[in-house]
Amino acid sequence: MKVLLLEDEYALRISIEEFLEDIGYDVDGYGNGDEAYEAVYEKSYAILLLDVNVPGMNGFDLLGTLRKDGNKTPAIFLTSMTDIQDLQEGYKKGCCDYIRKPFDLDELQLRMMQVCKNVLHEDEDILTLADGLRYDLKQFTLTYNDKHVLLSKTEKDILNMLLNHYNQIVSIAMFQDEIWGEYVDPANIRVQINNLRKKLPKDVIQNRRGLGYIVER
Repeated sequence: MKVLLLEDEYALRISIEEFLEDIGYDVDGYGNGDEAYEAVYEKSYAILLLDVNVPGMNGFDLLGTLRKDGNKTPAIFLTSMTDIQDLQEGYKKGCCDYIRKPFDLDELQLRMMQVCKNVLHEDEDILTLADGLRYDLKQFTLTYNDKHVLLSKTEKDILNMLLNHYNQIVSIAMFQDEIWGEYVDPANIRVQINNLRKKLPKDVIQNRRGLGYIVER
């Protein structure tokens, strides 16, 4: 699951990045709001973690602008601001949660899991994709009829991207930009996707000819 982290305090940003990456998240960290804003349109993120008082565009303005642009990526504010007016402003801009600094990193993980479950309308840590097919939102593991499905790193990245865009078509160009980050022969990408599809029940990943691939729920 890909995360954007906006935090201008270097030591804290690195600490959060390392913690989240150790538990399976893919994190892009930024210390400037303008750079973070540009990154949102260059890559696809499952969740945004935003400090408020940062160089460039502040966190409130960044999220407010994204919401006006139609971007609905769930966001959590991480800030030392404590006034109720600031809390109200954060939710008014469209955040899902608001964590006051200092905070425990385990608390951050729990808040992120809750936001993801709310977005996916799930009540448990296990996301059911089809009969017998389950994806663990905490461990990032896939099981089918209680048996672990072994996935390569690329296959896992492909599945995570599709789940981050559930009910939305993901194009070959999006896979190329997000997972490979450079030009890759579209035929090779389709081979990787088809290899993943063979490991899953029929029609979990559907092909929309000429458009891309989708997981519908």
